[in-house]
Amino acid sequence: MSSITGQFLIQRPRFNHVYLENSSFHLPKQVQFPVLPLNSDVPVPVGSISQFGSSRPLVCKCASEKLSGSFERDPGQEYGLESNQRVKQRKASIVEILKQSNSILPHVVLASTILALVYPPSFTWFTSRYYAPALGFLMFAVGVNSSEKNFIEAFKRPDAIFAGYVGQFLMKPLLGYIFGMIAVTVFRLPTPLGAGIMLVSCVSGAQLSNYATFLTDPPLAPLSIVMTSLSTATAVFVTPMLSLLLIGKRLPVDVMGMVSSILQIVIAPIAAGLLLNRLFPHLCAAIRPFLPPLSVLDTAFCVGAPLAININSVLSPFGLTVSLLIVAFHLSAFIAGYFLSGFVFHKAPDVKALQRTLSFETGMQSSLLALALANRFFQDPLVGVPPAISTVIMSLMGFSLVMLWAKKKE
Repeated sequence: MSSITGQFLIQRPRFNHVYLENSSFHLPKQVQFPVLPLNSDVPVPVGSISQFGSSRPLVCKCASEKLSGSFERDPGQEYGLESNQRVKQRKASIVEILKQSNSILPHVVLASTILALVYPPSFTWFTSRYYAPALGFLMFAVGVNSSEKNFIEAFKRPDAIFAGYVGQFLMKPLLGYIFGMIAVTVFRLPTPLGAGIMLVSCVSGAQLSNYATFLTDPPLAPLSIVMTSLSTATAVFVTPMLSLLLIGKRLPVDVMGMVSSILQIVIAPIAAGLLLNRLFPHLCAAIRPFLPPLSVLDTAFCVGAPLAININSVLSPFGLTVSLLIVAFHLSAFIAGYFLSGFVFHKAPDVKALQRTLSFETGMQSSLLALALANRFFQDPLVGVPPAISTVIMSLMGFSLVMLWAKKKE
C-alpha cells in the first residue's frame, strides 16, 4: 500500500455537493470516511480509495440532496393519486345517479301504464299476493331514511294529524259522493260504476302518499305515515259506515285481515327500517343509494299490475268516461287538501311543506284496498272498475306533483 501524500478538505458546499481536491495520489483500494457533521470543515485524512485512476475532481452528493429530492413527487405516485381520484369520482357519480332515480318516477309510472295497456301480460304475473310485500318495501325504504325522533316530532303536531284525518274521511268522501252521483245522473252510467267511485272515496289513505311526501319533504314523511296509519287503523269501522251511508248497502270488512294487512304493509317494514338504521348505520349507508331505483321499479309494478289485470273493464265503452270522472275526483281532492291546509296553517313556518303533505294525504287513497273490497263483497264486477282506474290515475297525478314540487324547491 502506498502512502498518502496529501489530505482532503471536506466541507459543506453551497449547492449540496462535496468537491474532493488534490486527488492525484496513488491510493489504496478502499477508504472509509468518518461521519462528520454537516457544518464541519475539519481536514480528513483519507486512507484508501477505490482506484479511479483520474486526476479530475471527484464529486459526491450530500445527504441533503437526497432530502431535497424526497420532496419531489414521483411521476408514478402522481399517476396513482390521479387514478384513485378518478375511481372515487366515478363511484360518487354512480351513487348520485342512484340517488336521483326518484326524479324519473313519473316517467316510469307513465311508461308502465302504457305498457300495461299495450301488452298486459307484462304485468299480469304480478298478482294481488305481491301487493303487500311491494308496498311494504316502500315503507321499509322510508324507515331506513328516517329515525325515531322524526316520529316523536310527528306526534307533537296533533292539529296536522287531525286535519289529515278530516281530509281523508270527510272531504274526500264528500267529493266521491258528488262525482258518483254525476256518473249516474249526468252521464247515465250503470249504478255499480257510481258505487265504485264512492267506494274509492271511503277507503283509507294510500301508502304511496307516504312515499310521495318522502320524495318532496323528507322531514314530514313520518307525519304522513302517522296520518295514513291512523286512517288505515280506523278504516275497519269508518269504511263500512261510510259505504252504508253513501252506497246504501252494508259493506262487511274482515277486521282481523285488515289489521294483519296494516301490520305487514306499514308497521313492520317501517319498524325494521328504523331498527336497522339504529343498530347498523354503516350497513344502511351502504344500501341507501340502491333503495331509490328499487323503489321506482316497485312502484311501476304496483301501478301497472292492477291496470293489466282489469284491462277488459278499463277498455270497455264506458272506460273513458269513468277515467275522466276519476281524474276530476282526484284533482279536486289534491286541490282541496292543498288550499284548505294552507288556510288553516297559514302561520306555520313550514306551511308549504304541510300543504304538499296534506294534498297527498287527501288526493291519494288505498285504491288497491277498494279494489279488493269490490271484488270480494260486491257481486257486480263493474264496482271494481273505478278502483282499478283510480290506482293508475292516482299514482300518475301524485308522482307528477312530486316532480313539479321537487323542481320548484330546487
